Amino acid sequence: MNLFRKYYYGDYDSMKGNSGEPANTNDKSSGAPEWPLFEIFIRSKQGLDHKHVGSLHAADAQMAVENARDVYTRRQEGVSIWVVESKHIHASNPDEAESFYEPANDKVYRHPTFYDLPDEVDHM
Repeated sequence: MNLFRKYYYGDYDSMKGNSGEPANTNDKSSGAPEWPLFEIFIRSKQGLDHKHVGSLHAADAQMAVENARDVYTRRQEGVSIWVVESKHIHASNPDEAESFYEPANDKVYRHPTFYDLPDEVDHM
């Protein structure tokens, strides 16, 4: 009697069909859970910011990081990977951009045109 079974990512009993083969995860009627979608951000060796490079489905965040490493940094381009579950990303509506950003236009003191810079400052 075998009491232990080694599981790998994607190897879940709930995803198996009656024949023991993995069920079709694209079939909504099968009752198999669909993995959440993660957005992938990579920071390159020469960059300071993370850039969105793509999306992938994964069972959890750890699996998403490992799959992102394998898919998006095959040539060792990155030094840092962020994964964010897509359902947690909220964005403004581009059609409402004018009214959304209008309050910033009332704060002219935030623009650097009102400040005198010393001659020693070359790049600002």
